[in-house]
Amino acid sequence: MSLLKRLDPNPQFTPRDGVPAPDRLIAGTPTFKTWAMDEALAEAAKWGAINSGVWQATPGTTRSIKGDTFEFCHILSGVVEITDADGVMQRFTAGDSFVMKPGFVGEWKTIETVQKIYVVAS
Repeated sequence: MSLLKRLDPNPQFTPRDGVPAPDRLIAGTPTFKTWAMDEALAEAAKWGAINSGVWQATPGTTRSIKGDTFEFCHILSGVVEITDADGVMQRFTAGDSFVMKPGFVGEWKTIETVQKIYVVAS
């Protein structure tokens, strides 16, 4: 098994479909697609698993609660606005990258259908 994994921004396999949990939905009727590309147990004691792939969401607003999870995101297409617990909003579009650290709580508003590459450590 190779220790080098390419994350294809245009996956050619069937994604896993989803919707937000009812307690996370704030507005709209967003739907999700996840193309999981890699999952590995972390070597570091802090993280149990590391997952990566491509994720897509249609317009709507959801509550984002990271808990003990760390997530890196790179926006491939679309527009999102993320507002943290202090009310500070940041807008992300194609080409932008960001990290949501453990403990992050906020709102994720998809303005235009978004696709992102993600790496999650939990």
